[in-house]
Amino acid sequence: MPLETSSKKSRATKGKKAKMGSHKISENTVALANAGQMGTKQSSNVVNRAVKAIGTPYRWGGTSPTKGFDCSGLVKYAFNDVSEVDLPRTSNAMAEGHGQKVDRKDLKPGDLLFFNIKSRQVNHVAIYLGDDRFVHAPRRGKAVTIDTLKKPYWDSHYVVAKRVLPKQPPSKKGTVRIAQR
Repeated sequence: MPLETSSKKSRATKGKKAKMGSHKISENTVALANAGQMGTKQSSNVVNRAVKAIGTPYRWGGTSPTKGFDCSGLVKYAFNDVSEVDLPRTSNAMAEGHGQKVDRKDLKPGDLLFFNIKSRQVNHVAIYLGDDRFVHAPRRGKAVTIDTLKKPYWDSHYVVAKRVLPKQPPSKKGTVRIAQR
C-alpha cells in the first residue's frame, strides 16, 4: 500500500493506526522507517525518531515533541542520540557547514534535504526517508508530516542534500581476516 503524503492527511491514512506517544502513526509509516534500505543502525534510529514525531505541531523555535518543532528543531531532535553529529540550530547553518554534499540520485535515509522558501538562502530542512519521501516540520499551522520530492513545490525549492551521519565501519560478520606469519 502506498503511503499517503498529502498535507491534509499527514498522518498516513492507509493501514491500521498504532498509538505512539500522543500521536497516531500508521503501521505503514513505521514500516517505512524500519525498512531494510536504511543502511545503518544510526540512520534507522534517526529516521525512526523523526517519524515518531509525526503529528507534533509546528512551533517556531520548537525543539521537543511536547512543545512542538520547527524544521531544524526536528532535525536536531532526530539526531540527538548520534554523538558524532553536533548540528547547529538553524537550517542555513546546517547547510553551510556540516556533512558531505550528496547527489539527489544517491540519497539515503537519514540524509538532510535543504530548501529555500521565499528567500535566496536555505531556510528549510527535512530528513530523507527513501523513495523520494521526507519528514519535516513544514510551517505555522501545520504539524510534522511526510512529504515527497515529487511534488512540484518541493522539487522547485530543493537546493542541496547532505550526509551528516558518519560512515560506519564494515561489519566483522562475514569478514575474512588474513594473518601473515
